[in-house]
Amino acid sequence: MENPSIVSHVSLGTNDFSKARAFYTAVLATIGASIVMEHGDAAAYGKKFPEFWVQAPFDGKPAATANGVHFGFWANSKQEVHAFYDAALKHGATGDGEPGPREEYGEPYYGCFLRDLDGHKIEAAFWDMELEASLGSA
Repeated sequence: MENPSIVSHVSLGTNDFSKARAFYTAVLATIGASIVMEHGDAAAYGKKFPEFWVQAPFDGKPAATANGVHFGFWANSKQEVHAFYDAALKHGATGDGEPGPREEYGEPYYGCFLRDLDGHKIEAAFWDMELEASLGSA
């Protein structure tokens, strides 16, 4: 099977691997992802492939956030966006944009934004293909 993604993987540093592993295990389950590989203080999440790694930084320095960087995850429905947001808040994230439409990204976009336990910005987004099709025919 050919991998449909253009991204091999991304890695996100954390200052508390155990807490980050528990956080992402709970939150990514809402969109059908789970741990598909582990190696030491690193866990890889995906549906079939290890696409999103959470790990202690290799250089031993503290993990830090980067301005302008965020990690977006596909949701299959508006309900999954809400489940992602609620699970993240329940497990210690900080809200940074409640679930809802963001017309500046296009009418079919529906998503949410949060800050994870280390302050990294994460997003769950649903693209409503049915709405997109109806807009195209209008």
